[in-house]
Amino acid sequence: MKLYAFRFQFLINTFADSLLGSQRFLLGICLLFSVTVGWGQQSPVSRKELEKEKKENIQRIKEAQRILSETSSRRESSIGQLNAINEQIQARESLIQSISQELELLATQISELGGVITALEEDLVNLKEEYAHMVYATSKTSNSYNRLTFLFSAKTFNQLFRRIKYMQQYSEARKNQVNQIQKVRETLINQRETIESKRMEQQVLLDQQVIANQDLIALKTKQRALIRDLNQKETQLRKEVAMRRNDVQRLERLIAKLIKEEIEESAKNNTENAVALNTSKEELSTSFASNKSKLLWPVNSGFISQRFGNNPHPVMKNILVPNDGVDIQTNQNARVKAVFDGVVIAITPIPGPGNSKAIIMQHGEYFTVYSRLKDVNVRKGQAVRAEEPVGMVYTDSDGISALQFQIWHNQQKLNPEPWLQRK
Repeated sequence: MKLYAFRFQFLINTFADSLLGSQRFLLGICLLFSVTVGWGQQSPVSRKELEKEKKENIQRIKEAQRILSETSSRRESSIGQLNAINEQIQARESLIQSISQELELLATQISELGGVITALEEDLVNLKEEYAHMVYATSKTSNSYNRLTFLFSAKTFNQLFRRIKYMQQYSEARKNQVNQIQKVRETLINQRETIESKRMEQQVLLDQQVIANQDLIALKTKQRALIRDLNQKETQLRKEVAMRRNDVQRLERLIAKLIKEEIEESAKNNTENAVALNTSKEELSTSFASNKSKLLWPVNSGFISQRFGNNPHPVMKNILVPNDGVDIQTNQNARVKAVFDGVVIAITPIPGPGNSKAIIMQHGEYFTVYSRLKDVNVRKGQAVRAEEPVGMVYTDSDGISALQFQIWHNQQKLNPEPWLQRK
């Protein structure tokens, strides 16, 4: 009886160990699932954002390169050419930063996967050891006579029932242990494939980073050479800056005068221009104001080469260049379109060299100005819808095609950049 009692206790202990092994396995699976869910909820979103950012920067680089090719064809060294190179450098630096962030993200994922694989390998060893103990225990009691003797040695019916139940549960535990071992093996295979895939992605990104860094070095070399050439033309550049200041002041006075006249005229005529768009002046103002950061770009491609306010000269030190709006350097013959529904209140020649024009559109209490156009295909008083073409950008003698875009609120100049959609 003592022998059977000992074997029975061994079976119970082994069965308990099996249950503990099952709990550890389930805990490991839960941890693995939590890591996988974490990647599904956070990492893919971040990775998706980084991929989007990379595509945007690559597009910026391509646009700047097209513009650079056009400006280079007209003149050996120009501010427009330098602007295009600077834009490419900024885009390359952003691209490298995005790649670096992706590499950090992948390194974290690979590290986490390595931890999961190590834990699974340990679980697999433990499960195999536990299963070996169970097989050994079963072999000790595999004789039918021993099992029957063990069962019928029970003192009460309840004890007999419990022993039958324990033997059934122990048999199930063995089956479960086999299933768990198989599941851990399959999970290990999947995780090893995943980590290999991540390492391949990591290598591709490292190659991209090397190429991007090489391109950045080449661009900065070209930038330094161009700045040296332009520094030799300081006298000419100073004249251009002085002319720019005069042109900005004259255009500002002209626009302010035209807007003031229109405000006074609109008050007399009961907002006749707004009626042309089948809406009130107040509704147009409210609608325009609510679209801050959502306005369309006035050209399909290009970059902001000069921002609102006083800008440091790209070559000469301690020299500021004023701007009442933003300069958007773009392709030659680029079509300019309205950024919002409005009415053309003025078409005027621009002071200064060249034969360019400016269009002023009213949007209730707001006004948009499209300056440096060579062709205009709207007329004064015409109601224009958003995205409708209003003209074609002017290209100067240096081969620079840059639209000057302004936004006014009554007679107050606003920075247009926060109003435009993010490119």
